[in-house]
Amino acid sequence: MNGIQTKRNILVTSALPYANGPIHIGHLVEYIQTDIWVRFQKMSGNPCIYVCADDAHGTPIMLRARQEGITPEQLIARVAEEHKADFAAFRVEFDNYYSTHSDENRFYANTIYEHNRDAGHIARRTITQAFDPKEEMFLPDRFIKGECPKCGAGDQYGDNCEACGASYSPGELKNPTSVVSGVTPIQKESEHYFFKLGDFETMLKQWTRGGHLQAEVANKLDEWFQAGLQEWDISRDAPYFGFEIPDHPGKFFYVWLDAPIGYMASFRNLCDRTEGLEFDAFWSRDSKAELYHFIGKDIIYFHALFWPAMLDGAGFRTPTAVFAHGFLTVDGQKMSKSRGTFIRARTYLESLNPEYLRYYFAAKLGSGVEDIDLNLEDFTARVNSDLVGKVVNIASRCAGFLRKRFDSRLSEQISEPTLFDEFTQAGRSIAERYEQREFSHAVREIMALADRANQYIDDRKPWVIAKEVGRAQELHQVCSMGINLFRVLIGYLRPILPATAEKAELFLKVAPLSWADLAQPLANHEIAKFKPLMTRVEKAQIDSMVEASKQDLEKQAEDSPEAASKELTADPIGETIEYPDFARVDLRIVEIVKASRVEGADKLLQLTLDLGGETRQVFAGIKSAYEPEQLEGRLTVMVANLAPRKMRFGISEGMVLAAGPGGSELFLLSPDAGARPGMRVK
Repeated sequence: MNGIQTKRNILVTSALPYANGPIHIGHLVEYIQTDIWVRFQKMSGNPCIYVCADDAHGTPIMLRARQEGITPEQLIARVAEEHKADFAAFRVEFDNYYSTHSDENRFYANTIYEHNRDAGHIARRTITQAFDPKEEMFLPDRFIKGECPKCGAGDQYGDNCEACGASYSPGELKNPTSVVSGVTPIQKESEHYFFKLGDFETMLKQWTRGGHLQAEVANKLDEWFQAGLQEWDISRDAPYFGFEIPDHPGKFFYVWLDAPIGYMASFRNLCDRTEGLEFDAFWSRDSKAELYHFIGKDIIYFHALFWPAMLDGAGFRTPTAVFAHGFLTVDGQKMSKSRGTFIRARTYLESLNPEYLRYYFAAKLGSGVEDIDLNLEDFTARVNSDLVGKVVNIASRCAGFLRKRFDSRLSEQISEPTLFDEFTQAGRSIAERYEQREFSHAVREIMALADRANQYIDDRKPWVIAKEVGRAQELHQVCSMGINLFRVLIGYLRPILPATAEKAELFLKVAPLSWADLAQPLANHEIAKFKPLMTRVEKAQIDSMVEASKQDLEKQAEDSPEAASKELTADPIGETIEYPDFARVDLRIVEIVKASRVEGADKLLQLTLDLGGETRQVFAGIKSAYEPEQLEGRLTVMVANLAPRKMRFGISEGMVLAAGPGGSELFLLSPDAGARPGMRVK
């Protein structure tokens, strides 16, 4: 029935979430996909261990901690708790969730580096990099912005242009600016350490074509081989939050070196706390265990080239397979904060059952790297139709009759053994679908069985039988059969819907279902009183989630380094505009008649502005530079025809103008003597 293989020893990982922000639904595609596969393996009787960790190093974490006035250690500890809470709520069940900022990770990072160094796979040379003279730090490519050297688009990062897609070096960027301080970077030399990826070209060509990758991924990697494998810069200069390179003070491992090593560190930590679990049994070169990495398609290069090469050079085993998936779109478009479709995990949870999203993702996911779309209208219809209308409905249609007429006890034998066998035999195909990560196919097969079960009940009409004298045994058998079919369906869905399955198991009064259990029906078995396992998704819940996501954007803007208004940025002069565009901006002299602090806001002041007989309310991110009493009675300049903007604290009806790099160095624009409220700025 079930097509389950001989027991295997399996270690599974998902890519490590970065400890610099919250989990959103785009992240959850990967963790839900991995969790479903792991749960299926465990349900099939295979020892399967799932480990993960927070990716806790790098410049962004160092800078965010500095911005918040806390240590990086405090930041990553707080974010780790938030991540673990979100994963637990979505029933993503790790056997160990750890951090790359750990003694175990330092040990294995040093070990892998030293083994590769001693084998001649590490080079050192002096390079020239962008340097922020104000902050006295070298700048990663993503911390430099300027104009694209190819198309001239402004506000582009130092490595690629989002407007035309061109790739380039930071030195080619026109009018570059440091994102950290706003100053123009200079070029400065520094000695760096490089992993000689080309040393592993033969090994990698064999490995990437050895069945360890999806075919489309292996084909994509051929482009890298054709271009020639380049040395990989694995070092960064102080200041940097990470591990110092052994024997090289002031030099740190680049975050992407120690991030995948976090898989080993998390597993090592679990081994040290688990009797009989041996690290070498899974990571030694001669290991017979299976090792799988689930990742997004954007980090294939690291996991399918650098990672196996580093492992091989250090004497460790390489992965059995790396499974890449695509990105998530919402309503056919890239997730958007302004549209409310950039949805945090916590925001989703405030409105909807997490199992709805698990099911919808499963219904969309295949074994390839194609993007999947969360269509919110289809999401509502599919959950209501499949889960509530089909699966849960089977139990609710039968349980009441069994309770009222038969003391909640099933018949002594099933009345339709051929139909039951049809359901259990389908387990072979469904198990194979799970194994191959073809979850959407598994869901289709399960829902076809659910249709078959509902058709059986419709044909037998227990509500009619119950009204007729002398048909009690038939009623008992029909309803008992319905419950047995429901049990098989819930078993097949258990990897996708673990919380719903647990509720169903309480109703059925059975132990947690294994795949093998499903072959045998329940007979002469007592069940509990049926309680609704799921409720319908309502449009109001979707609307609430989208609206809350827009509010998340406003909160993020208020809390961001740029604050809630653009006047706090220190941007370089960008692309030009035509005079008619500028002429549309209505700049007016205003008097600040009242200024007050905004409760719950770190950077905003609430200003009441006299526009020459008309009063406007504006929230301005100038709290760091002014006390409210300094502003009352002062004249300044505002954008009077800016569309009102809804914020967490109220409606902002315009924008006051200020200049400066931000913080305490921020200056409201002031008109000359003689200016009056309401005057237009010419």
